[in-house]
Formats: sequence, C-alpha cells, structure tokens
Amino acid sequence: MTLKHASRRMPARRLDRRPRTVRHLGWRGRLILGFILLMFALLTWGVVARLLAPTSNTSLNRFDAIIVLGYKADRDGNPSPEALARVNEGVHEYERGTAPRLIITGAAVSNRFVEAQIMARTAEAEGIPKSAIIVEPNAMDTIQNVCYAERIMKAHGWRSAEVVSTASHLPRAGIILSQIPMEWRTHAAPPLQARSGIHAGTVELVEVLKTVRYLTWARWSERCEP
Repeated sequence: MTLKHASRRMPARRLDRRPRTVRHLGWRGRLILGFILLMFALLTWGVVARLLAPTSNTSLNRFDAIIVLGYKADRDGNPSPEALARVNEGVHEYERGTAPRLIITGAAVSNRFVEAQIMARTAEAEGIPKSAIIVEPNAMDTIQNVCYAERIMKAHGWRSAEVVSTASHLPRAGIILSQIPMEWRTHAAPPLQARSGIHAGTVELVEVLKTVRYLTWARWSERCEP
C-alpha cells in the first residue's frame, strides 16, 4: 500500500484548542473551578476597594462632632482592648479641640452589654464631661453606626464629623461614609497591644469579606436613610 493510499484511510483529527486540564474536567469540576474563580474575583474586588477607600471628603480640621464607632465589651462588661483604643483616641481628639462633643455608637451586638454605654462610661472616667457625650445605643453594624450617628447630627444641625475607629475597620467605614451627606474624615485609633501576624491577617481577611458583603449585598439590602 502506498503512502498516498494510507493517508486517505487515516481519520482526520479534530483540533481541540482547550487546555487539557479543562477538557478532562466534568461538569462538577467546572462548577468548582468557576466558584473558585468567582471567589478570587470577589476577594480581589474587596482588597482593591479597601486600598482605594476614601479617608475624607473635606479639608476641615475642626468638626461639629467626633463619632466613635462601637466595639464589643468583654463578658464581664468591661471595654475590650479594641473598644478602649477607640475611646482613648476619641478622648484624645476631644482634648485636642477637634470637636466639642463625642457621639459614641453601638448596640448590644455580641453580648448583653450595650457597646456605646460601656464606652461612654470609659470616656467619662477619662475626664470627658457627661454633657459632651451622646450615646447612640441601637446600631447593630457599621452601616447603622454611620446612619444613626448622622441622624443625631442632622437633628442638632451639625454638619461635620471626625470618625474614629481602628485602622483595619476604617476602609470599610470610609466606603460607607462616602454615601452619607455630611463632611467627614476618618481617624485611626492606635492599638493598645501588638497583634501577632496570624491575628492581624485574620482581622484583615474578615474585613475584606465584610467589604465584599457590603459591595455586593448590604449596600442595597441594609440601606439606611439618615
């Protein structure tokens, strides 16, 4: 048999340009791969959004109020190190003359103790007059922290605020604040104790996930009108 005749009998091969790994995946494998790629895209979106998050919308150095975002107390009703760091920095900013009053916001989210009340008592113990502290005890998350504090400001005719929280929390807070009609800037509270690399990484990952949740869902489902 000649080479010419042999070539006629050989079936033509179809060219499949898909990567071999994709060709061997079943529908379950493709579904899992798609899910992994989606999660990677969402996490990337969250990280980028935090890197680009606004820190202010004003050049003001003096404000009508300092808003201190709440954090849970411990099981005995004492301020946790994170809550204490936020209060300490709010007090420091008040003493610097940044604003003549504190609005401390936070409900009993993680246990029976109302965050704002525990933190307000701490601010009083550090020398802030009770008349200069406004407690907002109903906010269950950062969206409500910002929204309910802005309602208080609007009721008093106040138009500007410095918002105090820990550094890892502020990018998400800044994204939320960008939707609120007031002049603001964020201010980070230095931690009272050093965090291990694992702890810091866990906190950052949780904040990225919460940022993704806000961008994809909570921005609309938990919309709060000031």
